[in-house]
Amino acid sequence: MEQLLEILENLHPGMNIGENDDLIGSGLLDSLDIVTLITEINSTFDVNIPAEEILPENFCSAKAIYALIQRLDEV
Repeated sequence: MEQLLEILENLHPGMNIGENDDLIGSGLLDSLDIVTLITEINSTFDVNIPAEEILPENFCSAKAIYALIQRLDEV
């Protein structure tokens, strides 16, 4: 989780992002941020996020993103 929070904070330096913060509803993540985030997740966690998993509920919080990473890592 620490690595993911670091990636998220690198997208928006100076922002303190918590595990349960609403990233989409608050406007912290937009579509370009999500594309960048997916690229960073793929290289950092060595998982491939397929297009069908790019859903708002999978990116609404750091906790949801981390759950997605863990789920994909098990495959």
